Amino acid sequence: MLSRMPRSLVVKATAGADAPERCSQAFTVASTAAASGVDVSFWMTGESTWFALPDRAAEFELPHAAPLPELLGILLEAGRVTACTQCAARRGITPEDVLPGIRIAGAAVFVEEITADGAQALVY
Repeated sequence: MLSRMPRSLVVKATAGADAPERCSQAFTVASTAAASGVDVSFWMTGESTWFALPDRAAEFELPHAAPLPELLGILLEAGRVTACTQCAARRGITPEDVLPGIRIAGAAVFVEEITADGAQALVY
């Protein structure tokens, strides 16, 4: 009998308040998957990197969308959250600045995750 290989989902958010619908979609899909028991790795790149900082997600507003702090909380509890190394550096964000549970990592780690057996990557 064949056993099913476990699947993982890697979601990269490239937008923040500059493209709120795209940003919200990334957080919504990733947090829904994580809450459903899927192994999720969520990457904040570009403008979404700002949400790695305390209280920044609370500033995000999009009508008819789930609150970003709640979605980020689900991801921190049930998944893995990463801020892009270069994106963080360009914004002056250091590991000491980010919320507990968020790591800062670069392209090599992202490539390792998206090329793993059973991985599905989505970029928003």
